[in-house]
Amino acid sequence: MESESIALSRQREIYMAGLRGKKMSIPFTYDALVEAAREVMSDPAWAYVMGAAGAEKTMHTNTAAFDSWKILPRVLRDVGSRDISTSYAGKSFNTPFFICPVGSLGLVHAKADLAAARAAARLGIPFMSSNQSSISMEDLSQGMGTGPKMFQLYWSNSDELVSSFIQRAEQANFDALVVTVDNTLLGWRSRDLQSAYLPYLHGHGLAHYTSDPVFRQLVEETRDKPSATGGVNLKVISALIQMAYRHPGSTWANLRSGISLKSARKFVDVFMKPSLSWSDIRQLRDMTQLPIVVKGIQHPEDAALAVDAGVNTIMVSNHGGRQVDGGISSLDALVGVMDAVGGKVDVLFDSGIRSGMDAFKALALGAKAVGIGRPFVLALALAGEQGVRDLLLNYVAEFELTMGLSGCSTVQEITMDFLKRI
Repeated sequence: MESESIALSRQREIYMAGLRGKKMSIPFTYDALVEAAREVMSDPAWAYVMGAAGAEKTMHTNTAAFDSWKILPRVLRDVGSRDISTSYAGKSFNTPFFICPVGSLGLVHAKADLAAARAAARLGIPFMSSNQSSISMEDLSQGMGTGPKMFQLYWSNSDELVSSFIQRAEQANFDALVVTVDNTLLGWRSRDLQSAYLPYLHGHGLAHYTSDPVFRQLVEETRDKPSATGGVNLKVISALIQMAYRHPGSTWANLRSGISLKSARKFVDVFMKPSLSWSDIRQLRDMTQLPIVVKGIQHPEDAALAVDAGVNTIMVSNHGGRQVDGGISSLDALVGVMDAVGGKVDVLFDSGIRSGMDAFKALALGAKAVGIGRPFVLALALAGEQGVRDLLLNYVAEFELTMGLSGCSTVQEITMDFLKRI
């Protein structure tokens, strides 16, 4: 993908479509995207996607942090040719963007992760498959073809299941493992709690599990537990049908056998490992040849420990504010992490990216690439694969223009010299 053609051809595509009376599939600003997506998303989906921990202060801090850094452009620096490629995790990529892992995408669109993954693959943008995908990793890989892809790993309390997930990711030709370390306990997510809705208990986001032989064996070995529903009513029946429908196999057979309910319960049992430690990360280095990205680093000392553990790449992230309320912004954390790693490993960034301009600022502070989270989910809800494609092209085009207009012809030229803190 030639960088110059992205921004200019994108503008041309939009304006020429306008001549034919055709508008793009999604709005261009984040606020307008939010407003439009709210009209098409269910209440549980909206709460899950747009919610964060507690009073949601960390989520808002993430976006507000970008306003404290202002771009200081340089002029008359030859930017006639622009190269927006970057490299990390042992590979080169043609843009500094990737799609963040977001679970339970079946909540917002019927084709779920597959639609977003295909849009990313068409543009050569890495897609990070959520551990809580609605599509199995094998089907995702097949649907993406040779498109760059990474597998997010939540470390289960079943070592056998962790090993199985890693082996499957390798066999499905994923390019790296993204081990998320800030979700060993589920954050206090007020909107989900208010709606009393957890997607996994309705069959969403379990495709990697229900397609896994180790997990299926764990389910078979599970003894039936007394129902915790407090009795059967229409809501319970509806939830059971949804679980059975989203579980592999016949919906009726799943209902009769109770396998889908057993799977949901087993998932809750094995999902998290609160005792996860750096020794597990060091052990992981011996379990796979894939590059390891550790996602969820905020503290500089943890960044240094990650380097010592032998990881290839660090991702500065606070889970989009979904885990710890009242935390520092991911952007502020990036500055300290860059100092701590001292260039020993590559650093990625997510949590708060809402535009190509935001991406420029994060790269100026040291990130090699940035992840898009909530915005791509909203675009998916509005217009499926086409919506995600349009959003990605918009972000890439805006970034390229911001880079060029600021006086940079390559990503490597983007440094803190182009920022001023206010």
